[in-house]
Amino acid sequence: MPRPPQDLAAWLRLTLAAGIGPERQRRLLAAFGLPESVFAAGRGALVAVVGRETADAVLAPPDQAAIDTALAWAEEPGNHVLTLADAGYPQALYDAPDPPVLLYAKGDLTLLERPALAIVGARSATPQGQDNARAFARNLAEQGFAIVSGLALGIDAAAHRGALDADGGGTIAVIGTGADRIYPARNQALARSIAERGLILSEFPLGTPPLPHNFPRRNRLIAGLARGVLVVEAALGSGSLITARLAAESGREVFAIPGSIHSPLARGCHRLIRDGAKLVETAADILEELRWGGPAAPAPNPPAAQTALPDEAEGLLAHLGHDPVDLDTLAERTGLTVDALYAILLPMELDGRVARLPGGRFQRR
Repeated sequence: MPRPPQDLAAWLRLTLAAGIGPERQRRLLAAFGLPESVFAAGRGALVAVVGRETADAVLAPPDQAAIDTALAWAEEPGNHVLTLADAGYPQALYDAPDPPVLLYAKGDLTLLERPALAIVGARSATPQGQDNARAFARNLAEQGFAIVSGLALGIDAAAHRGALDADGGGTIAVIGTGADRIYPARNQALARSIAERGLILSEFPLGTPPLPHNFPRRNRLIAGLARGVLVVEAALGSGSLITARLAAESGREVFAIPGSIHSPLARGCHRLIRDGAKLVETAADILEELRWGGPAAPAPNPPAAQTALPDEAEGLLAHLGHDPVDLDTLAERTGLTVDALYAILLPMELDGRVARLPGGRFQRR
């Protein structure tokens, strides 16, 4: 049953009160019950629970314009506002140490009922990393998992796309802005697809801009929703490592894909593996660790047909190896000039056999 507007207005008033975070909001609810009872309590009763400053913030005149805006937004098709008291509030977050009192959602709420697996990683991901994220997401979505990520560029976007590629797959984008804003702007089209076929989720009030301190909070929701977190590529100090740490602290599984010892984007994954994360090479490794009894794993997709390469190109692939390589190093390995290497690499790039990386490097795909 839809929540009466006056009830939702009280929840919005509580969560929009200036300077009152989720912890104090939950403390008030635990002491007095529903928000209407919080506002009906006298100042003295509130002071006894949260102190004078917070009590005064609670009893201050409400931001009626923001409340009305949120109520109107919730009436639009596909939009929802979930409170801790709603049956549809995700159980995984309800059981987490720091659940948000209110969630803004856009899309298919039934995805919150599915088991979830988070896939996160670097924004400046390599083409191979993005391919890996997309393939893992598609395979895991086909096993019935909702794929959770943060709508960032790179690995996050690839994971969302992989889940949308899956037959019946679903994805949840947890964002660090208001649910009416999309960041980064380059993912606008992807966000529209997720709103139509998946779910966008935020704990931040409508209109909230992409402030830096919002994203660690966003990461805790990604970790809290999921049974496990897969880190595909991550540098040391990456926000993805924060998500992995939060997942581990909450008793979730942490998985990591290893990479080249020369790649900065592999060092975060290697650190996780040293600290106890499970090294994975296929989606089946994750399913085995989670003891997932879903449908049988699908057969891998056959590789796309590629034209035969001339001998010089096949030889160059061997010299490339599987690590990113710059042209000077390739020239040393092959004895070819830079111009000759470009002439060989360009057709290989067009054929999808190699990818051009920042800094003039190339990597086989």
